[in-house]
Amino acid sequence: MAFLDNSGDIILDAVLTDTGRMRLAKGDGSFRIVKYALSDDEIDYTTFNKTHASGSAYFDLEILQTPVLEAFTNNGSSMKSRLLSIPRTNLLYLPVIRLNTGRPGNRPNATKNAHVIAVDTETENTLGQVDAIEGILYGANPSGGQHIRCDQGLDTTEIPPTRRLDSDLVETQYIVEIDNRLGSLATAPDGARANVSFIDDDQVASYYFSLGTDAGYVTSNVNTVSTVVSGVETPDASEAIAGPRGTILQFKIQSSIELNTTDYLFDKLGSTDTTLLAGTTFKFIDTLVRVSGATTGFKLDIPVRFVKKTS
Repeated sequence: MAFLDNSGDIILDAVLTDTGRMRLAKGDGSFRIVKYALSDDEIDYTTFNKTHASGSAYFDLEILQTPVLEAFTNNGSSMKSRLLSIPRTNLLYLPVIRLNTGRPGNRPNATKNAHVIAVDTETENTLGQVDAIEGILYGANPSGGQHIRCDQGLDTTEIPPTRRLDSDLVETQYIVEIDNRLGSLATAPDGARANVSFIDDDQVASYYFSLGTDAGYVTSNVNTVSTVVSGVETPDASEAIAGPRGTILQFKIQSSIELNTTDYLFDKLGSTDTTLLAGTTFKFIDTLVRVSGATTGFKLDIPVRFVKKTS
């Protein structure tokens, strides 16, 4: 990986992804570029200087001359923040996706600041017996335990939640990515395992869930409740979105057979923890689950911890 000199002309450096290269290598004439993405991860927009002594033509000069990253094909290392085009010019607020931490049953563990997945039945039984421990997902038997919930909409108190979110700002499709070596996704209501859409060369599994098609994962948020205190409207504390609300994504995580039956990945990738429950030692692996909105382009990284009781 390297930087390209951008001190003169603006540079566009494009490459095929690993999947694109694989399809091109087939050589059967079927290769077509139908999708592309742009990103600006290396740009610091705070360098925009609207008080530049030389005038408005120089306000963004430092931004335009910032060295840009050389394009590379590893999707795990590139394009963390993809650019999004919205034709409307009258928007004051952009839609976001927020982790809902206000409802019992989907709060993360406050001590670890993450959702904790018990990977086998013994660990589930140990943690499930302690009511004070929040944020425990049952990875071996996902029909029980808690779940993860994400809310989408306009997170502002300037617009009340009773206002309907414009249709072009409603997120109707989500992409959820998780390390396939560690776990897979399941429905929040009954723990039924989801069908994976794609697994890349880094063993990152992608799941696509759509409103109206995957009712076990994506639903419309019809809660418009707010309270008025001293004439000031305050959002419902159990909601993650303060303003107009769009959709809800909720899911559980089922632990992989490797984590359930062996300690190999825990020993290779993880560590040990004695603070989750007094007098008990757990092996753990920390990772992230990424939620992306296919319509709005917003991304949310959710910390999760896979744990296994050892003593």
